[in-house]
Amino acid sequence: MRPPRTPSNRASVLVGLLWCLALLSLVVISILHTSRLDLTVSRHHADRIQAHYLALAGLEKAKALLYHDTRERTRSAQNHTGRLYDDSAQFRDVPLGRGRFRILRAAFPEEGGGTVFGIADEERHLNANTASAEEWSRLPDMPPDIVAAILDWRDPDDTVTPGGAEVEHYASLRPPRLPRNGPFLTVRELLMVRGVTAQALLGDDRQFNGLLEPLGAASDEPLDSRTYPGLADLGWAGWLTVDSGVTDRDATGQERISLQSAEESQLTDLPGITADIARAIVAYRNQNRFSSLDQLLDVTAAPPSGSPAAPSASFDPANLPPGAFPGAQAQTATPQPRGSTGPTGPTLIDESLLLDIADRLTLSDQSHLAGVVNVNTAPIEVLACLPGMTRELAQAIVSFRASNGYLANVAWLLRVPGMTRETFRQIAPRVTVRSETFRILAEGRVDATGVRRRLQTIVRVGLNDIQTLSYREDDL
Repeated sequence: MRPPRTPSNRASVLVGLLWCLALLSLVVISILHTSRLDLTVSRHHADRIQAHYLALAGLEKAKALLYHDTRERTRSAQNHTGRLYDDSAQFRDVPLGRGRFRILRAAFPEEGGGTVFGIADEERHLNANTASAEEWSRLPDMPPDIVAAILDWRDPDDTVTPGGAEVEHYASLRPPRLPRNGPFLTVRELLMVRGVTAQALLGDDRQFNGLLEPLGAASDEPLDSRTYPGLADLGWAGWLTVDSGVTDRDATGQERISLQSAEESQLTDLPGITADIARAIVAYRNQNRFSSLDQLLDVTAAPPSGSPAAPSASFDPANLPPGAFPGAQAQTATPQPRGSTGPTGPTLIDESLLLDIADRLTLSDQSHLAGVVNVNTAPIEVLACLPGMTRELAQAIVSFRASNGYLANVAWLLRVPGMTRETFRQIAPRVTVRSETFRILAEGRVDATGVRRRLQTIVRVGLNDIQTLSYREDDL
C-alpha cells in the first residue's frame, strides 16, 4: 500500500515542475531568438542578392546605351557627344522590381564638383603604362624618385634608373616581392612601388570608387566635395588609368588614310583635295616626311614633271605672324588662307580645309592608339601633364570646348587661343577627341530595407561588340 504524500513532497514536485517549465521556456526563447536572427540574416542576404542583381541590371543598361550611342555617333559622323556622361533621366534611381538602381561617378572641379549620374571615360586620364617620365613628373606633388621607381617597376629590365628601385630593393623587403617588369594591371598596383603611399595614391578615396566616401560612411549619398571641401583629394589615382586607348578610325568608323604612304588616288577621295593638291602632298612628303598634320599647311604646288625638286625647308615657328587671339605668343597658330606664301611658293591647303580632312588622316602605323588622352573630357590636371603644355594652355583648352563645343578632330586644337604649331606638334600624337573605354559604377538598392550593393566594370565599346576589361564588386 502506497504511503500518503505529505505536503512537502507535493511542494517539491511543484518546484521541480516550475524549474522544468523555466528551462523549457529559456530553450524556446533561445530557439526563437536564433530563428529570428537566422531569418534576419537570410532576409539581409536575400536583399543583398537582389541589390546585386539590381546593380547588375544597371551595368547592362549602361553598356546597352553606350553601344547604342557609339552606333549613333558613327552614323552621324561625330567623334564625341558626351550624352551619357551626365544623364539623370537614364541613370538616377531607375525603379525595377522591389528596388532601384543608379549609375554614378564623381564630377571634376570644372564640372562643378560633387556626384554626377552617368558614366566616365578612361581616356580622360593619364595612362600609367604609356606616360613618359616628364608626364609623370607633372602630376601634382610627384617626387622625382617615385617617378624613377615607377618607370623601373614597369620597364622590362633590371637596370636601376637613377633614384629608382629594382629587384635588389624589393627582394630585401619582408615579405619580399619582385617588380613586375611589365605593364601595370591596375592603378592600385602602384601601391607596390617603392615610396607610393595610400594617402598619396588614393587621397581621401580609400575605397577607390571616385566618390569621396570615407570608410564607414553611413550616409546614403556620396559625400559632396562642395559641402565637405576637405574631401577634395582623390590622390594620384584620380588622374590615372591603365585601360585607355582607341582604334585609329575616323568618326564614321572607317580606317584612316596614312599620310605617310597614301597614293594620290587615295588622297583625292578626301573632300576638297584635288588631283593637283594630292600630287603636291606626295611631292612634299618625298622631301619632308610628315611628323604632324599641321605640316599640310606648308604644302605648296608641286614642280612640273621633270623639273628639279625644290630643296626641303624646315618650319620655324618664330617666323609665324603674331597670334590673332589676345594674350597669345607671337608663334600662335593663326588661320592660314589658301594661297598664302610658304617656304617655296603659295600654299594649297588652308586651315579650314585642314579641319575638314584631319579626322580622315593618320600618321601612325598602329591600329590601336594606347594611352591617348581625350581633349574633350580630360581635366586641366591631366592636360597640363602632356608634352609642351602649361596649366594656362590646359585651361584654355577646357574653356575653348566649353564655349565652342567639343572638338571635332585633333586639328581643332590649332584654334585654341595660345596654341602654337610647335606645341601642337608635341601634343597631337598623345591626344584624341574620342573615347572608347568607359568605367561604369552601378548601385542597386532594395527599397524596403535600404540594403545596397555596388558593382564596377570597365568596358571597351567597339562598333560590333563590347569587351569587358575589368570587373569589381568587393569593397565599393
